[in-house]
Amino acid sequence: MTEKTSRFLSVAQVEVEDLFFSRIQDTVISVMIPFQEKAMNDGIPGLKKSHVLENLRIAAGENSGEFYGKVFQDSDIAKWLEAVSYALILRPDPELEARADDVIGLLGRVQQEDGYLHSYFIAAEPDHKWQNLEECHELYCAGHMTEAGIAYFQATGKDSLLKIVMRLCNLICERFGPGKEERIPGHEEIELALLKLYHLTGEKRYLDTAKAFIDRRGTDPECFRKEEKERGWKRSDYYSKMPPSYMQNHKPLREQDSVEGHAVRCMYLLTAAADLAAVTGDDELMQACRRLWNNMTERRMYITGGIGSAAWNEGFTRDYDLPNDNAYAETCAAVGVCFFAKQLLEAEPDSAVADVMERCLYNGTISGMQLDGTKFFYINQLESDPERTGEAYGDEEYTPERIGWYDCACCPPNLARLMTSLGSYIWSEKEDTLYSHLFIGSSCHTAAGGGAQIRLESRCPWEPELKYTVTPDRAGSEFTLAVRHPGWSRTLSVTVNGAPAGEAFPEENGYLLIRRAWNPGDTVTVIPEMKPRRVYADPRVKADTGCTALMRGPLVYAFEGVDNGKNLWACRLPREAEIRTLPYDPGLLCGITALEADGMRQKTAESLYGEMPAEEEPVTLRAVPYYAWCNRGATSMRVWMRE
Repeated sequence: MTEKTSRFLSVAQVEVEDLFFSRIQDTVISVMIPFQEKAMNDGIPGLKKSHVLENLRIAAGENSGEFYGKVFQDSDIAKWLEAVSYALILRPDPELEARADDVIGLLGRVQQEDGYLHSYFIAAEPDHKWQNLEECHELYCAGHMTEAGIAYFQATGKDSLLKIVMRLCNLICERFGPGKEERIPGHEEIELALLKLYHLTGEKRYLDTAKAFIDRRGTDPECFRKEEKERGWKRSDYYSKMPPSYMQNHKPLREQDSVEGHAVRCMYLLTAAADLAAVTGDDELMQACRRLWNNMTERRMYITGGIGSAAWNEGFTRDYDLPNDNAYAETCAAVGVCFFAKQLLEAEPDSAVADVMERCLYNGTISGMQLDGTKFFYINQLESDPERTGEAYGDEEYTPERIGWYDCACCPPNLARLMTSLGSYIWSEKEDTLYSHLFIGSSCHTAAGGGAQIRLESRCPWEPELKYTVTPDRAGSEFTLAVRHPGWSRTLSVTVNGAPAGEAFPEENGYLLIRRAWNPGDTVTVIPEMKPRRVYADPRVKADTGCTALMRGPLVYAFEGVDNGKNLWACRLPREAEIRTLPYDPGLLCGITALEADGMRQKTAESLYGEMPAEEEPVTLRAVPYYAWCNRGATSMRVWMRE
């Protein structure tokens, strides 16, 4: 096995103590996870029906009734179990663990003798297993279940779910591994899960099958149409209308130059591919991953880190096509960006990649949850008019406010598992270097240099000062603390034990390499710039022409009607206007730092069309962090403001 450049520390190795994210983690654990459990058990009056657990009881033969919901409903409970696993590491809870054990027991009773596990086909279509890989998500659900089994084993030491998913994956390897049926899943996910299982067990068949799925994709763009004709059975016409690129099946991955199709599928595939490339030393595959990352981040990504601009395919369209008011930017897709970024960073630490991961974490992911943890966005628009949205689109995803549950409820548990696993995105290590990728207050123990305890005190994203305290296991041991130089800060002020470091330490791939012989209590203080700044889009992004967006540190800001009145599109932020940072307000939106500037607003005109522009009047414009928008009722919103 080829070693990666560095490996991220696990959730169990990192204790998060952060002004910003600790509150979110607490909300996820204390509110969101129990809420989602009740939702999936149809226990919340007025909420959309889920039926996930009831489907499993029906499949187990314990209740009568018919399967209800999406064919991939099992994946919701799998992601919930994974989130629970990380939550149990962060905060042991015997009652929650017992409830998770009950769900795992139910899954064991659903699983068939040969290892097959998928409630839809067991309960509703027992004669059609494995016949429709394009749209029926058997391998997708297996992937999520496998990730949950690994996480639960690592969290609790219990192997009941791990044994279930290993039996399932063994069945998949026997049927679809190298030299077997040369087929691929319509929705990628099993690939990255098999690689995780390989890392845990060392069993090569999991690696080989993941590689087979990745290598086959794109070698026969018409494989799903051929499969459809051969089986003579399908569930809908939706997928048959989609081009091969929708499932990244238009050409082999190593030959692709742009991210295409369904954004979540694309991220799961590329996450697996980057992992596979690093493990096997496949430079060609890694180059493809980096090429596609660059296309995505430089031409097809929103300022918030959101990806997938179109609703029709929940995905990518063309370069610079990034509309704001009908942006799709699915929460799951932003979560997937974090997965992909993490794999690239393990292959080679790169501050530009970490910048994107950070931007997604602070903006494009957590915008998908209400601050109280009980309502969610599926899509994350960058401009909203509550008087228009529902009428314009009709789909439940386009809502003027977050809602409690969705017919397709993939995003809420996906966000829950990301936030509870947040500690595993902060630090990575290799033999003599500890990398600080994210400025999230936390403590960890690194093996670098013979071992050391590191504590990072941070008030980011509100205040810029970062303080690292190092306690080596052996005084005088030497290793490198590599601190990321974020792209949002032009300079870094660094002191070691209170003494200015000047330019004593070099930078490599955007990381400041602080190498020294460490003694107990040594401190490194890093102060990046955190002034508000204007950001401008490439003029080829037509939706943003003549507009500016505001950022401070890693945060993207948004203007809301609740602060600025109706008709936000009648406002402008003159280029010469100073952007002021307001004092941190602990009582506003769970604690934020808002921005303010002197702007202009056009008055209402006397007629629909006239020969003179409407008069303007001065106004004070206020912006709040994008992730926190729409937490004070339905309101208009804009990220990009006219200059």
